[in-house]
Amino acid sequence: MKTPFWFPQSFFARTLWMVLIVVLFSKVLTLVYLMMNEDVLFDRQYSHGAALTVRAYWAAPEEDRPRIAEAAGLRVEARERVPSGEYHWPYSDIFARQMQDELGPETEVRLRALNSPALWVYAPSLGDDWLRVPMYPYPLRGQRIWSVLGWFLGIGLLSTAAAWIFVRMLNAPLNRLVLATRQLGLGRSVRLPVSQTPSELTEVYGAFNQMAEDVEQAARERELMLAGVSHDLRTPLTRLRLSLELLPSDAELTEDMIRDIEDMDAILDQFLAFIRDGRDEPVEALDLGALVRDVAVPYNQQHERVFLHLENIPPMPLRRISIKRLLVNLIENALRYGGGEVEVAASVAGDQGAPYVVLSVLDRGAGLAESELQEIFNPFIRGDRARGGTGTGLGLAIVKRIAALHGGSVELRNREGGGLEARVCLPLGLLLPRDAA
Repeated sequence: MKTPFWFPQSFFARTLWMVLIVVLFSKVLTLVYLMMNEDVLFDRQYSHGAALTVRAYWAAPEEDRPRIAEAAGLRVEARERVPSGEYHWPYSDIFARQMQDELGPETEVRLRALNSPALWVYAPSLGDDWLRVPMYPYPLRGQRIWSVLGWFLGIGLLSTAAAWIFVRMLNAPLNRLVLATRQLGLGRSVRLPVSQTPSELTEVYGAFNQMAEDVEQAARERELMLAGVSHDLRTPLTRLRLSLELLPSDAELTEDMIRDIEDMDAILDQFLAFIRDGRDEPVEALDLGALVRDVAVPYNQQHERVFLHLENIPPMPLRRISIKRLLVNLIENALRYGGGEVEVAASVAGDQGAPYVVLSVLDRGAGLAESELQEIFNPFIRGDRARGGTGTGLGLAIVKRIAALHGGSVELRNREGGGLEARVCLPLGLLLPRDAA
């Protein structure tokens, strides 16, 4: 069954709405109950007091009645001077029934709640005159509704704020789990505090920690295995190269075989670089511009092939060897496929709240099809269909992993006029969680 578009999509919103609906529903019922019963109780008490006053007046000796009338504010009225009265539901009915119950069924009552509020009572069983009983002004239902709604709105806002805080506290462990999952996906070592979580999520946190430990253990075993294989392969490759150099065979054939061995050695280096992505390397406050210039020096010894356009960039936390490897991979790719000349640019972008460094390596090669721009970052995928060449297909995968390790990203863009731009964005001043301590 498809969820309606208006229904809250997040667990936080659903819990908040559930709490608010229950609170507001109970408040509405309470309000209705009070409005229906508070008036009845108040008016019955008031009409009961008025009936006692009228009964006391008629029961007193005639000579004492003026004193009672003055004390109680009573006044004898002629029938023709008694107003027709006003009808206010349910007040008029309550007064009439109460008076008839206490003073007799023939009792007549007229009520005026506005403009000098008063109650006129005629009780034939007690006397022949109408008595005017003063009423202290009190708000009627219609006048009182706005104050009640004001209180209701104020309490509703307070209830909403309390529910918001309550639900945020309930969802905090889930948010922590989401954040930890994202950090684990970025390759960082994360553990959740099982002792500080509600009992309902203890098993979930424990399972997550076990999963993280298994993933890291598998990565360590993979690293050890591939590192061992690479080490074992390098030894015979070295012996083979020495043997070829000592053989008195065809020099051209020997050189080709030596180049093949060097290519195999370079492939092993790429495998090792992909496995050891630099996460264990310490973070230092480094000058990115100086690193770029150091990397570019070997390429410009014969003639200038790497042109630099570097702005002033403040020191930022980086892993020195990993960033150099990132630059070397990008420059090597650009030189191999981009026509022999490369531009490297670095600048600061973004607002003051979240500045970041844009590091671009640009070439004028054949470019790539739009469908390959994202796929080429996957391991063992090359853009040979457009640009040709050989390699392991790990260079850009290593670049992507190093950028992610620094909290950044990398993307490829086709340039106007041909060529590619490899753009790396790195947060400026980011303290990585694992190394902040």
